Amino acid sequence: MKVQSSNSVELQPVTMEGSSACQVRWLLSRDDGAPSFAMRQFEVAPGGYTPRHHHPYEHEIYVIEGQGEVYEGDTPHPISAGDVILVKPDDVHQFKNVGDSTLKFLCLIPNSADQRPADQQPECSAVDSGSGRTS
Repeated sequence: MKVQSSNSVELQPVTMEGSSACQVRWLLSRDDGAPSFAMRQFEVAPGGYTPRHHHPYEHEIYVIEGQGEVYEGDTPHPISAGDVILVKPDDVHQFKNVGDSTLKFLCLIPNSADQRPADQQPECSAVDSGSGRTS
């Protein structure tokens, strides 16, 4: 078992092209012994956004605080604290902060699919120089 404060995990800038004012914390991953899923926490400043992108695996999202929009292709959907979102494989998506405070959300992604390593795209990522892990 691993127990830690999310605030003790380094907040890293999102460096993927097409993002702005977005940061990520890798709360749990394969490096922590999580065999199936990675849990990330994103923080998007007012006016900021994640890149518009897609990939062959799903995301499960839980909005912790703030106001935003999640784009499904070109269609925006309003989101706020307490909302849950399923981004299906290959859906084009993007998260934008449309509020006056930080938009925070948890994002779960698979570590594997059918017992094979998942090809995780480097969306909203930074490279952790210590482990070589793309985050």
